[in-house]
Amino acid sequence: MRWLRHPWLNVRVQIALGAIFVAAAIPKILDPPSFAHMIYNYRLLPGQLVNPFALILPWVELLCGLALIAGVWKRTASWIVGVLLLIFIAGVGINLARNNAIDCGCFSQTSVPKTHNQLMVDMKWVIWRDVGMLFLVAQILYATASRIELQRQWADRRRYE
Repeated sequence: MRWLRHPWLNVRVQIALGAIFVAAAIPKILDPPSFAHMIYNYRLLPGQLVNPFALILPWVELLCGLALIAGVWKRTASWIVGVLLLIFIAGVGINLARNNAIDCGCFSQTSVPKTHNQLMVDMKWVIWRDVGMLFLVAQILYATASRIELQRQWADRRRYE
């Protein structure tokens, strides 16, 4: 497991995850009304929260992505990205369970005409993609954890075994 803490791997994971979040944020920042429409289609937020959410979320994504790329506030940015990914997974998952086929609005605000079945398959892939990104978040958090923190966690684990 030592290789998971290697700086070579950690820097590349940070840059990759940061670039993904910057790429996802830019189209949303450039077209807030379209992004607000995408959020509305999820049918999870009350109407009065859709526009503020559409204005704030892309900037959070952009700042976290830039922090990861620059290597500053790595743990904080990773935690925020992890929470966002869990929220995204839950939102898409709820709509899958409802059989509400939506375009996730992750990287583009323009909807390509697709059938209900195509959108449902896309939504499943979005969940798998986000789960994969959660593994990247976990690697960053593991690699940036202090040795004392890791030793304490291992000691606690052994105590209960």
